[in-house]
Amino acid sequence: MNNGIHFISGLPRSGSTLLAAILRQNTRFHAGMTSPVGSLLTAMLRQMSQENETSVFIDNERRESVLRAVVSAYYAREHADQVVFDTNRLWCSKLPTIKALYPKARVIACVRNVPWILDSIERLVRRNHFEPSKIFNFDPTGTVYSRVEGLGAGSGMVGFAWNALREAYFGEEADRLMLLTYETLTTHPARALAAVYAFIEEPPFAHDFENIQFEASEFDARLGAPGLHEVGRSVRPVTRQTVLPPDLVRRVENDSFWLNPEINVRGVTVI
Repeated sequence: MNNGIHFISGLPRSGSTLLAAILRQNTRFHAGMTSPVGSLLTAMLRQMSQENETSVFIDNERRESVLRAVVSAYYAREHADQVVFDTNRLWCSKLPTIKALYPKARVIACVRNVPWILDSIERLVRRNHFEPSKIFNFDPTGTVYSRVEGLGAGSGMVGFAWNALREAYFGEEADRLMLLTYETLTTHPARALAAVYAFIEEPPFAHDFENIQFEASEFDARLGAPGLHEVGRSVRPVTRQTVLPPDLVRRVENDSFWLNPEINVRGVTVI
């Protein structure tokens, strides 16, 4: 990767796929949906840990070289001369590792008011009512209450990402983190992208917000979640009534912590 790498992370259903679809209009950039790179790195870290008896032959310098080589090898064939944006919700939990491997890398965390994240997932479940989803271990039973509880658990789709985001937001490496709200991205996309370019110190680019192209239907079908990474042709805010019961909305309505500037002790940029 001759021109560097950055990372897209944050909360699910918060615009990371839309952001990647917009960024890839710039031919200097490569961006996409969640890649295998994060899983490859965590697997390698485990294999190079003391769990493996041969790790006695592996020092931190070798670990760093191996991890960087994995990322480079994954992108070298097609994207060696592009600025790479790798997407994965786990990156917010790996800021110290990112800093060590790529000192110039930045992390763009996509966020959205938490009740609307849960609403979006619940709508997807109801839309695909004949097909159980991997999001819930293909279990066709359950209610909106059990689904929200599962999503919000520490290892759940939303809970893990939310905890990782807080770790990054309050951590010592927060200077390399920017939060991009779904609300700004969909309502003021030009402003949102200008902020992203400024944050990663790249020259501006004229994006076409009326001609977005992205497709991942096969991947979504394998998850039993058709439409999970669906992106509209144009960038538009959506106004609707939530499908969540009022008590569930009240339970999570204060979880969007980035809306409170008083606790932004690290001065993280929030757009």
